[in-house]
Amino acid sequence: MKLCLACDDLHATSDTSCTSCGVAPEVIDGFLAYAPELAHGGGGYEAELFAKLAPLEESNFWFRSRNKLLVWALGKYAPSFQSFLEIGCGTAYVLAGVGARYPKARLLGSEIFVDGLAFAASRVPNAELMQMDARAIPYRDEVNVIGAFDVLEHIEEDEQVLDEMLAALKPGGIILVSVPQHQWLWSPADDHAHHVRRYTGPELRGKVRAAGFEVLRTTSFVSFLFPAMLLSRLKSSKSQAEYDPTDELQLPKVLNTILYGVMRVELALIKLGINFPIGGSRLIVARKSLDA
Repeated sequence: MKLCLACDDLHATSDTSCTSCGVAPEVIDGFLAYAPELAHGGGGYEAELFAKLAPLEESNFWFRSRNKLLVWALGKYAPSFQSFLEIGCGTAYVLAGVGARYPKARLLGSEIFVDGLAFAASRVPNAELMQMDARAIPYRDEVNVIGAFDVLEHIEEDEQVLDEMLAALKPGGIILVSVPQHQWLWSPADDHAHHVRRYTGPELRGKVRAAGFEVLRTTSFVSFLFPAMLLSRLKSSKSQAEYDPTDELQLPKVLNTILYGVMRVELALIKLGINFPIGGSRLIVARKSLDA
């Protein structure tokens, strides 16, 4: 069902406008906009980065490795899912990976900035794309899986987002969430990315449980490469103004290949059931009760 953000009434997903109050979302640059006031500004991100990231994601070891982890977790914990909503889909690199592995699934992607949706539409033309504020998701009991990958750390009201994710899921539905980890790893990279926080494992687990989810799995990743990551952060002398987030993505080909190989070994161990206590990022998988 769709939730009207104007009057809070529910109506059929196929209805463009609310059948109770008649309000319909605006259309901006060809996309339904549920938070139009934020479509070109607001939100903890630099919208101009979409154009820089789009050509780098497919070759960079970190994006490729994270995609493999997320697509595996989706198949492991929600093998029969039919619908998938990604919050903060950006250029839709993850959404494209999900679509390639599960071509029959209904794919939905949201982004607070419409700038990213143009890239997403070219990558995943069959996806239902919308501009949306994750603190007010316009669905109730609608999808089987919701993903938020390196999104929650940008939002002050992360607990509100988790509440909205629970409400938008069908009973028994799954969330997949990845976040940067360890506050003591804070660096100019976090300042430039407009992060509100880096999480601890217990903090993320506690917030997910408080929202009403049952935690199925949580583990760190980027664990084998964590010493190198820590050293890089400690050695960095760049200020926030000097920091360019694409520098870390433009690695020499040989180094990029080696790092990808290390991450593949780590993923193999995660698949075997090993949960890493420390790492640059954390993944959590949780389920909405069938009775909710």
